[in-house]
Amino acid sequence: MRESTPAATELTSQYINRVTSDLEHNIKEQEATAAEIAALQQRLAALQHDHTVLVQMRQALGATATSPVSADIDSGTVPSPRKQAAGAARKVADSAAAGKSTKRPADGLKRLRPTLVELVRHHLNEQSEPQSAAEVATVLSRMHPDRGIKSTVVRTTLENLVARNQAQRTKQGSSVFYTTPDEPKSPAGPSSESQPDITE
Repeated sequence: MRESTPAATELTSQYINRVTSDLEHNIKEQEATAAEIAALQQRLAALQHDHTVLVQMRQALGATATSPVSADIDSGTVPSPRKQAAGAARKVADSAAAGKSTKRPADGLKRLRPTLVELVRHHLNEQSEPQSAAEVATVLSRMHPDRGIKSTVVRTTLENLVARNQAQRTKQGSSVFYTTPDEPKSPAGPSSESQPDITE
């Protein structure tokens, strides 16, 4: 019995070393897998961020160029009904280009889906006080919940309107507010746009 005890102890020690080695290997594999998952999550987050930026850029470009497919560029996530509406709009545009009589569907789609620029401009025209981008986005989101209107996209649209002299920007502290352009008060004012009209 005395001789078997050291042998059993040595065998147990070998098992302990093997299990310890396997455990360390398992932990290293877990760490490597966790690192790969973290890298993939970072890549996914970067792709999602790029997607959001591209959608906003397309919105801004579509708003400036009044693209016929601007109906589907308000949000990065496009539900299936909006995909179908966008497809129908594209078919109408293609048919019109081919010379087919599609005025009625095209007019109907245009009335149903005003561009974001039109919505923002119309909202500013109805307000008597300056509005922030967040306020405009909140109101438009409440009025058009299916469009997924975001504050960042509204701010880009407002800045585009300012650049085209279709809106004015004012700053109060750290906040920025937008209003419709002031109407010229008299024909003889300093506005360069009104001067060519005064030729009697």
